[in-house]
Amino acid sequence: MTNDPRKRPLPQSRAAFTVLALVQATLIFTIALIIVPLPKIAHEFSLNPADLLLLQVAYGLPFSGLLLFGGRLTDRHNGRRMLEIGLIVFGASSVMAAFAPDFEILVGSRFLQGVGAAIAAPALMAVLRTLFPDPADFGRAMAVWGGVPFLGAILGFILSGIVTNWISWRWMFVVPVLVTAFALAKSRSLLPAGEIGSFANRPGLDPLGAILVTLGISLTSYGLIASGDYSWSSPVVYGPFLVGLALLIVFLGAERKARNPLLPLGFILDPRRMIGLAGMFLAAAASMAIEYVLTLYLQQIRGWSSLATAVSFMPFSVTMMVANRVSAPLIARFGIARAMTSGGLISALGLGLLAWVGRDTAYAAILLPGQIILAAGISLVLSGAAVQSTANVEQHQAGLAGGVMNTAMELGPTVGLTVLMAVAAAQADAVQGYAWAFGTAGAVFVLLAVAAGLLLPRKSN
Repeated sequence: MTNDPRKRPLPQSRAAFTVLALVQATLIFTIALIIVPLPKIAHEFSLNPADLLLLQVAYGLPFSGLLLFGGRLTDRHNGRRMLEIGLIVFGASSVMAAFAPDFEILVGSRFLQGVGAAIAAPALMAVLRTLFPDPADFGRAMAVWGGVPFLGAILGFILSGIVTNWISWRWMFVVPVLVTAFALAKSRSLLPAGEIGSFANRPGLDPLGAILVTLGISLTSYGLIASGDYSWSSPVVYGPFLVGLALLIVFLGAERKARNPLLPLGFILDPRRMIGLAGMFLAAAASMAIEYVLTLYLQQIRGWSSLATAVSFMPFSVTMMVANRVSAPLIARFGIARAMTSGGLISALGLGLLAWVGRDTAYAAILLPGQIILAAGISLVLSGAAVQSTANVEQHQAGLAGGVMNTAMELGPTVGLTVLMAVAAAQADAVQGYAWAFGTAGAVFVLLAVAAGLLLPRKSN
C-alpha cells in the first residue's frame, strides 16, 4: 500500500465494498431466480414454449447488450449517479415483476430489470476504482470481486428452488427489491461521488456503436438461446444469430473509424487483458452451464425434485465462498499467472471427475467431490481473471472496464451452454452426453491454464 494519502483506500472502503458486492451478486442472482420457477410460471399464465423462451431472455438480453453503453454513460457522467439511476430502474421493475398480473407485464418488468442492471454494473466498477485509488489496493479488491457474481448466481438457483417449493415464485423478487433499497439508502453515506470532468473532456456517446453492439449482442445471444428449443435449421435460430453476428462485425469496423469509440480496440486487444477476459468468459460459461447440465442429470435421469437438486448445489456455493476469500492472498503471494494456471488445472480435475457420471452414480462418490474441486478451481480463475481484466485501468475508463468484463461474464453462460448442450446432444445416450459435456469443459480449462502460463508474466500480481 502506498504512503501517498491521495492513493489510500477511503476510510469507509470495507463497508462500501460490501454494499457494492451485494449489489453485484444480486444483479446476477436475478438471472438465476427465474430458472427453477419456469414450470410454475408457465402453468399460472398458460405459456407456450415461445413464451417461455421470451421470458428466459427478457432480462439477459438487455443486460448483456447494453453493458458497453452503460459503461460509456458511467465514464461520461459519474459512477455513483449512474449506479443510483440503474438501481432505481432495477428496483422499481423488480416490484412490477413481483406483482405482475399477466405474462406481458412480467416480461416487460424483466426487460426493465435488465436495462437497470446494464446501467448499474459498469457504475459499480467506477465506484470501486474511486474507493481504491492505489492500483495495488484495487487489484486486491478485484481478486475478491471476481467470485462475487457467481456466488449470486448459485445462491439464486438454490433459493429459487427452496422458495418456489415452499412459498411462491413471486417472493423471489423480494430479494432484489430489498437489496436495491438498502444500497440506495447507503449510497450517499458510504459511496464516493467521484469526479465529473468538464463537458468538453467527457467521451462522446458513439450512438452508432451503441446501436450496433446492443443489437448485435442481443440478436446473437437470442439465436444461441433459441437453439436449446429449436433446430439450427429453424429461422428462429439462424436468423437472429447471423444478423447479430453481421452487426458485430460491422461494429468492430465502425469502432476503428469512430472519433470516440465505445470500445477502443487497443483496450480489448491487449494480450494480457484478453487472457483475463477469456478466463472470466470460460469460468462464467463453466459455472452456469455445469449447473444446468447437472440439473438435467439429477432431475431427468435420477428423478430428483427441484428442491433436492437445489440443496445438492450448496457444497459448490460454500466452497466458492471459502475459496473466494483465500484467492486474494494467494494471488498477492504467487501472482496472477500461477493463480489462473493452477485454477484452470484444478477446474479441469473437477470436471474430469464429473465426467464419470453414470445412471446410478453415488452423489458422495463423484458429484460432491467434483463440485467442490470445480468450485475451488473456478474461484481461482475468476479472481485472477478479474484482476487481469482490470489491470492498469485509469479512473476515466473504469466504466469501460466494468462494461467489458461484465459483457464477457454475461456472454460466457450463453455460449458455453449452447456448446455443451450440442456436445451432449451428439451422443445417443443422455448420460453419456452429459459426461462428454463435462469432459469438453475440462479440456477447455486445460487450454486456458496453458495460455495463462505462457502469456502472463510470472510476477503479475
